[in-house]
Amino acid sequence: MQAEPWVEFWNRLELSYLSFADLGLSPSDSDAVIWHRCQQRQAFLLTNNRNDDGEQSLETTIRAYNTPQSLPVFTIGDAEKLRTDRQYLERVIWALLEYLLEIDNLPGTGRLYLPGKD
Repeated sequence: MQAEPWVEFWNRLELSYLSFADLGLSPSDSDAVIWHRCQQRQAFLLTNNRNDDGEQSLETTIRAYNTPQSLPVFTIGDAEKLRTDRQYLERVIWALLEYLLEIDNLPGTGRLYLPGKD
């Protein structure tokens, strides 16, 4: 998203990329720990489609702790497809940018899927 044609949006929205390490997280942390940390740091969570397996799963965490002020989680429907399908990649990026342009209307929505429905 830091290349054409999206860089203008990246800069306008003052986006930055944070890794797990930047947030004091480990890839082995549970979905619940990751969601709570992102909420605390006001960082958007962008993730692959996850399952609803157990009380520490992302879906269970969102259902239990999401409030009207919570940031949404952006979920890519098929992250593997990003590497092999340029059109899919572009649809995901444009959908994310559209959401971010309307971010003030999205707290409390829980999970938003990318690229969304056609």
